[in-house]
Amino acid sequence: MAVRPAKSGAQGAPPQSGVEWLRTPGLVPYQEAVAAMEHRAASIARGEARECVWLLEHPPLYTAGTSARESELLAPARLPVFNAGRGGRFTYHGPGQRVIYTMFDLTSRGRDVRAFVTFLENWLIATLARLGVEGELHPTEIGVFVHGAKIASIGLRVRRWVTMHGASLNVAPELDHFSGIVPCGLADTPITSLAALGAVTDMETVDDALRVTLAEALRPIAVSADSSATARSPDRPRLLPA
Repeated sequence: MAVRPAKSGAQGAPPQSGVEWLRTPGLVPYQEAVAAMEHRAASIARGEARECVWLLEHPPLYTAGTSARESELLAPARLPVFNAGRGGRFTYHGPGQRVIYTMFDLTSRGRDVRAFVTFLENWLIATLARLGVEGELHPTEIGVFVHGAKIASIGLRVRRWVTMHGASLNVAPELDHFSGIVPCGLADTPITSLAALGAVTDMETVDDALRVTLAEALRPIAVSADSSATARSPDRPRLLPA
């Protein structure tokens, strides 16, 4: 079974030292969120701000990554569509979905974008486990799945070795909205949510699970800056798909 009783005790757990934990209530307009995220990422790159995890929800909308195909937008008039600037294809954001924007400086973490994606996947799987759900990886696709259905997506942009965008976890969104696109280009992959699985859907409980599992998930990529001193800084933002 994928669903087990959720673990308790996450309330009040401290975040990873040095990482600021932000949570915005209500629905945050997409363009405002991206502008704030880009500003924070630039400050991190200049050494003027701490790394940051930002939890929020968006109004119903579709975002197009840099590999999005027009043919995969099946209902173009259904919801607003935004160019995200991240890697990947089309995805949906809306109420009931926890969006997790991650602004991390990879300079001190090995400058390894793939390792950061692995961190995000492991973090989400650990979070789901704490909520009583058994998440799994796909052999060829990025993200987290439950019995072959996608429950969490990942899409990144990296500028000056600082990550932007991050992940989205389907808690209790309107799953029918995913039918207006081919989510992440996966035409034959169903989409699921914690609600559809009969699991915990209280957003504060989900946030607490994310928070308590963060430190352990980060540990494998918390390398010293000296170990990556010869890595080349990208001339352009790096992109990875959802």
